[in-house]
Amino acid sequence: MKHAVDKLVLTPDDVDLSRSPLAGQLGVETYVLGAFNPALTRLPNGNLLMMVRVAEALRKPVFDGHVHNIRWCDGRYVLDAWPLGAADTADPRKFLLQGNGWKVMALTSLAWLLPVELTPDGLEVVAHHYDRAIAPHADFQMYGVEDARISKVGDRWFMTTCSVSPERHSTTLYTSDNGLDWTFADIVLDHQNKDMLIFEGRIDGQYWAQTRPLGDLYFAYPPDSEWRAGPSINLASSPDALHWKPYRKPGIRPHAATVATARMGGGTPPILTDRGWLTLWHGVEPKEIVGIYRTYWSILDRDDPGRTIATDHTPLLEANPDLTRPIEHQMYVRDVVFTTGIADGGDRYIVASGEADLACRITHISKDIFR
Repeated sequence: MKHAVDKLVLTPDDVDLSRSPLAGQLGVETYVLGAFNPALTRLPNGNLLMMVRVAEALRKPVFDGHVHNIRWCDGRYVLDAWPLGAADTADPRKFLLQGNGWKVMALTSLAWLLPVELTPDGLEVVAHHYDRAIAPHADFQMYGVEDARISKVGDRWFMTTCSVSPERHSTTLYTSDNGLDWTFADIVLDHQNKDMLIFEGRIDGQYWAQTRPLGDLYFAYPPDSEWRAGPSINLASSPDALHWKPYRKPGIRPHAATVATARMGGGTPPILTDRGWLTLWHGVEPKEIVGIYRTYWSILDRDDPGRTIATDHTPLLEANPDLTRPIEHQMYVRDVVFTTGIADGGDRYIVASGEADLACRITHISKDIFR
């Protein structure tokens, strides 16, 4: 689907690593593997804020017969070395450690979050707020803080993030009174629960969220079911945004009739429209190592978000090679758009996405599409 306004607003070359939380600590060269998957919110001054995932990677992870990863430890950053013969390095984003009996991996980069202020239309950068960057601060974040999503509920901002460590792959919550200065709240969801999106508004006084539990085993639907077994978007509610109870009804599930959404997960925090809660989500078609990521949309009932009012199997956004052509030399995955933020722009929505796990993309999407 073509959109009138569609551009990359931040690329790896726009990030100044001399101001990184890791700067000067490792003794080896690092580079920006990707600056992508930005949360998006409207600030009190009318500007937009992206919270960008910066994946800072080792320029040469393999040396002295070992492959290396970056780890936070007691307030500083260190390198770990793994024998090269024990690692599968086929995916540039990670390496699998063999011989464990189950899947164990390490990342080739460490992620931290960079607040980037944009003009009200989201098309130009106003400031990079390095002094407000969010980086690991505890053992449960030793391999990074990833993929922020920001929701404004009432007069407070809530930001969910994925915190990565050997201890757990948890969802962590930050809060703010102005959308720019963030305070760590707590771990709110445990093990392998990605893409937690807090609704931008309450239902019967409760906070609501989409979640996406992951695992290696899924039970089959009946052979004639309209649904496909696999990762799906679930729901949970909370009295305080800290303690979450899963909702009994399922949320959005993969359809059996298409492989384009064989895997799926939440994209943008649900926002309330005249029809109900609008949510943008990603569907993944299996292909090679990573797959093809596209963005789709659904509208959920305003009183019962377990009920889908409308959805569209035509992709709202797909990867756009025209946008990434100027940074072709930095590409390491393709066919990936990962939508992570939405803001009201009058007659349109301003939508933020990660493009090719590399850059930040802003798209203006007419509200008429969802009516």
